[in-house]
Amino acid sequence: MNYSQTLDFLFERLPMFTRIGAAALKPDLTNTIALCKMLGNPEKKFKTIHIAGTNGKGSTSHMLASVLQEAGYKTGLYTSPHLKDFRERIRINGEMIPEQIVIDFVEKYKSIFDEINPSFFEWTVALCFDHFANEKCDVAIIETGLGGRLDSTNVITPQLSVITNIGWDHTDLLGDTLAKIAVEKAGIIKTKIPVVIGEYLSETKNVFIQRANECDAPVSFTEDHFECTGFVSENSLSRTSILKDGKLFFSTIELDLGGNYQQKNILTVINSIEHLRNTGYTISEKNIRNGVKKVKENTGLMGRWEIIQKRPLTVCDTGHNYNGMEYITAQFRQISFSTLHIVLGMVKDKDISKILNLLPADAVYYFCNAQLPRALPADELKAKAITFGLKGEHYHSVADAYRSAKNNAKENDMIFIGGSTFVVAEIL
Repeated sequence: MNYSQTLDFLFERLPMFTRIGAAALKPDLTNTIALCKMLGNPEKKFKTIHIAGTNGKGSTSHMLASVLQEAGYKTGLYTSPHLKDFRERIRINGEMIPEQIVIDFVEKYKSIFDEINPSFFEWTVALCFDHFANEKCDVAIIETGLGGRLDSTNVITPQLSVITNIGWDHTDLLGDTLAKIAVEKAGIIKTKIPVVIGEYLSETKNVFIQRANECDAPVSFTEDHFECTGFVSENSLSRTSILKDGKLFFSTIELDLGGNYQQKNILTVINSIEHLRNTGYTISEKNIRNGVKKVKENTGLMGRWEIIQKRPLTVCDTGHNYNGMEYITAQFRQISFSTLHIVLGMVKDKDISKILNLLPADAVYYFCNAQLPRALPADELKAKAITFGLKGEHYHSVADAYRSAKNNAKENDMIFIGGSTFVVAEIL
């Protein structure tokens, strides 16, 4: 097979959550354990940091990877989903896994793996572990796909577990209360392995404490010790000073990521780095400053409050659940524009009512759907949105919707593209 045929195998023949939803999930770790055993347990051949959370785990993972790269560590990074190229999911020091390695891996293990009948995600996790082991990574940042306890990545024993936050997403799979969702995310906490919690709520804090106590795992609640002061987000850049226990810990530090929500993520990153330093990692202040200032350059991160045009201001963001959209709508209120144009698409296996209720009624909407079976048809999205006072037209494709928004927007307007990772992917 060539690379295109290899991707066809991965995307079309394997059950894939992003395409078909819950039917693609395997509700235990049996397959992943079996795949890893076939490969000689590569996940045990390099150090790992495990990251879960409803929002922010992508930004947090990329920031940590960038800092570790700056500190001279050969750093693997596993994230999902991808936006433009499958190989974005598996990187070493920012470099995507080579096409030939993907081809060779699939060719070599296709018939053997067929006996196990793994999902797309299980295949990809196995490929990631194998690649990082073969390339002798010093450390790898491993982001969960969905949840934590039963996520395919949860076969590793990391040096540090990180849970960014708990919010409303995948309630049909993870639970219908924040406490139940927290139980699933807290499943990545391992015996005697330190865990950093980015944000917590009254409903979730005790869940983390109980799980950490059961595992005899030291737990650190970032919000109890670290805070940003003077945080400013302008265009695709942010800057802030950081306090620890009320005292200046970092004077003005710059991020190459925009969006006010990054102030939550940078604190989680700083707390995580403090723990890594305490376990033998050599990471200087310069490494940290350079790392968070060059996240996009070092890791290839895309789709986080990404400005793709300045006049009219055109921004895309992959935030797609209630809490993510809450941050995005708060950002709108801090920007000056004449009219807001929103290119919006969503998936059909989520309760989108809470999200639609957040969105501004005075914006002009361009309803669309990405090209995948899980996408909510644009006309259905429009009909649902009308009940929340959101007005606009529906379009046959994301490209058509964006084209119409560009044609209608004046120079002092703003265009926002989002609602689904897959809508952003088609624009990028």
